[in-house]
Amino acid sequence: MEAVLEVSHQGPVAVIALARGKVNAIDVELLEELDAALDGAQLDDDVRAVVLTGSGRVFSAGVDLHRVVDGGPAYAVRLIAGLRHSFEKLFAFPKPTVAAVNGAAVAGGCILACACDRRIMARAARIGASELVVGVPFPVSAIEIVRHACGSRTEDVVFTGRLLDAEEALSMGMVDEVHDAEAVRERSMAAAAELGTLPPLAFRLAKEQLRRPSLERMRGDADAVDDLVAREWASSPTGQRLRDQLDRMSAGH
Repeated sequence: MEAVLEVSHQGPVAVIALARGKVNAIDVELLEELDAALDGAQLDDDVRAVVLTGSGRVFSAGVDLHRVVDGGPAYAVRLIAGLRHSFEKLFAFPKPTVAAVNGAAVAGGCILACACDRRIMARAARIGASELVVGVPFPVSAIEIVRHACGSRTEDVVFTGRLLDAEEALSMGMVDEVHDAEAVRERSMAAAAELGTLPPLAFRLAKEQLRRPSLERMRGDADAVDDLVAREWASSPTGQRLRDQLDRMSAGH
C-alpha cells in the first residue's frame, strides 16, 4: 500500500505530514497510518512534540467523498469508527501537538487541526467545519473538538459551515497565530520545540485536566450517537447528497 503520510524528525520534534493525493483527503487507510505514527511518536522518548501538517499546498480537504460513495455502507461504518478513534487519539495525545495549517483545512481537515494544542495558519488559507453544508452529521468527537477550540462561537462555526479566512479563524479561537505561508512551518516547529521543553509529566497532567470535560462527553455519548451518525453516512439519501456535492465540485473546476 502506498504511504499516505510522510514522517520525519527535526531534533526533538516529529513532523507528520498528510500526503494523500493533491488535497490530502482523509480515508480509512490514512487514519490507520496516522494512528500508527502517533503511537510511534508517543513511544519514542526522543520525541518531545509533534507537528501535524499537509504536504503540498493543502492541509487537508477533509474526507474523501469518492471513497464514501464508492465504498457503500460498510465503508461508511468503518470510516466513522476510524474518525472517532483518530480524532480522540490526537486530541488526547500526551505530548504537545502543533498544527501547521499550510493550506485549506476543510471539514475533517479542520477537525484534525483543531485537535492539536496549537494551530498556526497560513494567511491565505481557509478553514472550516463544513460537514452540515456537505450534508453529513458530525461524530461526537468532532463536535467536542470544535467546541474545545471555539467555545461560545461553536454554533456559528458548525451551523453555518462556512470556510473562515485566517483573521476570522484567529478571532474565533480556531487558530492561534497567522503568518505568511513560507513562515508557517518554521514557526510551528519553533512552537512545538518550545512546548517540548516543558516537563513531560506536568504537561500531560495539565492537558488531561483541561480536556477532561470534552473527553468525558466524547466517551459518554459516542457509542449511541456515532452509531446513528454511521447509519446516516451509510444511508441512500446521504449517498445522493454526496454525489450531488461531488458534481458541484467537479462543475466548479
